Amino acid sequence: MLDGVAEKKQHEQTSPKIATKSNDDESSHQGQQQQQQVATAPTSASQCDSQQSVDNGATTKTSQQFQLSQFELVRILNSNSTHKSVALLGHFRDLSREHQAIVTLEKTAFTEAQVQTTGESERNSFFSAKSQLRTEFINDVYGNFQCLADPEINQLKVTIIYPASEKHIVKFAAQPKHLFEETAEDYQTVTLPHLEQEQLSLEWLYNVLEHRKEQDRIVFEDPADDGTGFILLPDLKWDGKTLEQLYLLALVHPRRIKSLRDLTAEHLPLLRNIRDRGTEAIRKRYGIGADKLRVYLHYQPTFYHLHVHFTFLQHDPPGIQCEKSHLLATVIGNLELLPDYYQKATLSCVFKETDKLYGKLKAATEGGEEEPESKRVKLE
Repeated sequence: MLDGVAEKKQHEQTSPKIATKSNDDESSHQGQQQQQQVATAPTSASQCDSQQSVDNGATTKTSQQFQLSQFELVRILNSNSTHKSVALLGHFRDLSREHQAIVTLEKTAFTEAQVQTTGESERNSFFSAKSQLRTEFINDVYGNFQCLADPEINQLKVTIIYPASEKHIVKFAAQPKHLFEETAEDYQTVTLPHLEQEQLSLEWLYNVLEHRKEQDRIVFEDPADDGTGFILLPDLKWDGKTLEQLYLLALVHPRRIKSLRDLTAEHLPLLRNIRDRGTEAIRKRYGIGADKLRVYLHYQPTFYHLHVHFTFLQHDPPGIQCEKSHLLATVIGNLELLPDYYQKATLSCVFKETDKLYGKLKAATEGGEEEPESKRVKLE
């Protein structure tokens, strides 16, 4: 399916700042390490401009320009042929050789206007005089070609994380993965203490919740102060325009709900409100009904402030695998049956091999008498 939202220019939006793994206790931000600046924009040239100001307690960073021509590659962190993307580690020579940067490049999706062959839209179409074919081979009725297209429509989505922390590098780097079955005891004795020790600032998220940043990108907000309020806005992985790749996040207003593990029957009104009002907001804004949406939570999440994912059912974004995602409808059903289900359940988690939390869980498990075969499985 091609993008049919070209006419809805008033809804075009850029993606939100990247999520960083952290605890959601507001007091933990005092004395935290420097907030990361993230810029994301489509580009067809060698320049990517960011006009963002980033708050870091009492310190405010002024806007910066990122020149891709000044980026010096250190190594390729990951290359994904399925998603047509690559993550690069390096630094900007004109900014600082001490501070590392992560730059991701991603091919953008085709739009309906880009494949038109008649009318005014042909000027910005692949089927125009600006597109040139180079023959690779022709055999009978089959022909393979390389197309040199107009740079105006052959853009890349560029995301920059600067300065990038070691946790960002681990997150983006390709590594072997492991499946771990986290028990309720594992969570209390290993995972929770780890989250309280290894945390990054969630200031970017609080900036959104308090309307200090990104107000124009909010798709919907329920400001209720009874514990059911949330904000709905585009995820980093969505360009805000291509309906086929629709991806939004609901960020809850309550600040002490870290993840699925904290949910009880007390939170059912919040979860139902996100389900009902979130899907209705998407239907009104983008014309996509609830029966065409995948609504779910991650465990382990990327950052530890409760959030819910909304993606188009025909789109296969990262993180929808059964070992990581939990459908919101299932979560609600489990809590209706057993109010403290997620305080008792054993939950599957996928970790990269160098993840510190995985190392701690593995060490705690191996410290016992015997490790069950099903406890830890390496994913090839």
